[in-house]
Amino acid sequence: MYSIFEIFTSVCLPILVLIVVGWGLDRKFSLDLRTLVKLNIYLFVPAFILVKLSSSSIPGKTGALVMLFTVCIIASMGLVSWLVSRLRKDPPHDRAGLQLSTMIYNSGNWGIPLLTLAFPDQGGVLQVFVLATMNLTTFTCGVFLATSTREENVDSIWKNLLPIFKQPSVYAIATAIAFRVFGNPLDDIVFIWKPLNYIAAGLVGFALLTLGVQLSKTQPPRPVGRLGWALGIRLLGGPAIAVGLTWLFGISGTFAAILIVGAASPTAVNTALLAYEFGTDSRFAAAAVYYSTLSATVVVTLILAVLHAGWIPWAVPG
Repeated sequence: MYSIFEIFTSVCLPILVLIVVGWGLDRKFSLDLRTLVKLNIYLFVPAFILVKLSSSSIPGKTGALVMLFTVCIIASMGLVSWLVSRLRKDPPHDRAGLQLSTMIYNSGNWGIPLLTLAFPDQGGVLQVFVLATMNLTTFTCGVFLATSTREENVDSIWKNLLPIFKQPSVYAIATAIAFRVFGNPLDDIVFIWKPLNYIAAGLVGFALLTLGVQLSKTQPPRPVGRLGWALGIRLLGGPAIAVGLTWLFGISGTFAAILIVGAASPTAVNTALLAYEFGTDSRFAAAAVYYSTLSATVVVTLILAVLHAGWIPWAVPG
């Protein structure tokens, strides 16, 4: 059995160290966040997806199950936050912001490094399927929520949905699936396969440095009221629902533990970008990203301790 201190120092502390380094570098040099984000989205994440999926021994049925599970988590978060907003009598503008901050979580530059460290054999690979589902959700349901509180014509809404077709991760997934069918022919092309592996190996460090820069550039309000509800639903409601879903789906062992821990990821940075682009409360969205990212390390440490202690019998890591 692992102690809370051991879990924190071996899984969460390395993440915090790299985030703090990114934060400090931005304070010193005022780094270009847009460039860092583009390198993550258009280089490191697609390379990671292509390498891990094409060379993974995880069956396609398992990947499909992870994607279905993720959709259920997203839908549950949307329903819970909608009900909370209705009880609080929030206006539609605030309701959409709360849903965005709880439904769409950081499965990329937080989830992949975390689960790669916590579960080296399967965590990062399974999280790739979560990331793919989250990318599709962000630029479909996320855009719909962000535009739902303003007058738009149909042509404009469809134009706003076009970014989904520009996401390289989607094409990386399709390519990796095709390569799996044909036995990964890239594996024999050394001058392509080795660089892809080098880039994929750099994702964890680069993604966390980028997250530190993002946090450095955020100036959030106090985490009270609606913002407090957003943090509670995202960080506590997400893993609680994941516990129930793993039992319902009959998922057990390390597989279940990975999905539960992944559901405790903080609010995705893309929610703040969508809020800014489409006129939702961008300050609220940025604050949700900031506080949930800082709080997630504590929550994840406790969840891992609970899982290793065997308190959830069907989700004890192997």
